[in-house]
Amino acid sequence: MNESPTTPDYRQVQWDAELEHHLRLLIRLAVLEDLDRYHDWTTLALVPSGAEGAAEVVSRQQGTLAGLAAIPVILDEMNAQVTWSPAAQDSDPAQAGQSLGNLSGSSRDLLVVERPLLNLVGRLSGIATLTRQYVDQIADSTARIYDTRKTTPGWRRLEKYAVRCGGGSNHRGGLYDGILIKDNHLATQDNQEAASPAAALRQVRRFIDQYQADNPMPENLLVEIEVDSLEQLADALSATPDIVLLDNMSEEMLLEAVACRDRLSPATQLEASGGVTFEKLAAIAKSGVERISAGALTHAACALDIGLDWVDGERRG
Repeated sequence: MNESPTTPDYRQVQWDAELEHHLRLLIRLAVLEDLDRYHDWTTLALVPSGAEGAAEVVSRQQGTLAGLAAIPVILDEMNAQVTWSPAAQDSDPAQAGQSLGNLSGSSRDLLVVERPLLNLVGRLSGIATLTRQYVDQIADSTARIYDTRKTTPGWRRLEKYAVRCGGGSNHRGGLYDGILIKDNHLATQDNQEAASPAAALRQVRRFIDQYQADNPMPENLLVEIEVDSLEQLADALSATPDIVLLDNMSEEMLLEAVACRDRLSPATQLEASGGVTFEKLAAIAKSGVERISAGALTHAACALDIGLDWVDGERRG
């Protein structure tokens, strides 16, 4: 997993107590979906209460792993009498047919936890795999790949963790995590002068100074602004934002944008966003922008095929 850059950036998601809390909430919903207020009737009917067994978690496809760290939490939250013995870890590459670890214990519990566990690991590994493909595509540049807020409701922290497992970087975690002035924010202003990027940036800086004097606020809150023309960019750079998001700009415009930034505000980072496809990545990175954000990392990733292969069915009691 890549380390955060030394230049100012949004907070990067790590596996911590806050992420685990979000995970537990999702597991509770997954249990409700599968069991409602009842039981796994098939397992109750066919598997004796004392039966024990073991199964391997296996990657059916080549990819990059994410979500294995969640397995002990899933077992704990579901009160499963099952032990997890990992053979791989998050961020590792996986080959088709590779065993990722072994689950052993109550056969009934193994069958109940199977689908929630595979769904989560498969989903997160799919995001990590796609992210790794994006990151590798621009490996010969200094640009970095970022995610967006185009995430599955409730899954954002986990999905952003998966992006990190794939070697990508995290954009802001939510509206609380930074200031990003977008075109719709400017559209709400009363007049054209107030709607200029520089005017909006100055207003935001004044707000931060006034608000944090008497109220709690995240430290080092980054200020970013979206522009869609070179004229807007030049105006924004006069107010020295931390980051300028270049929305849907052509490769030629990106080159001009980098030259303009270098002249007017060298410390400002540039982020290419909008219409970013895998095929365009290399050309975008060569323009000289520091950041490339792509919603596809989370909203278009296909789950990696992860399966559970039963290896022992010994019954006791």
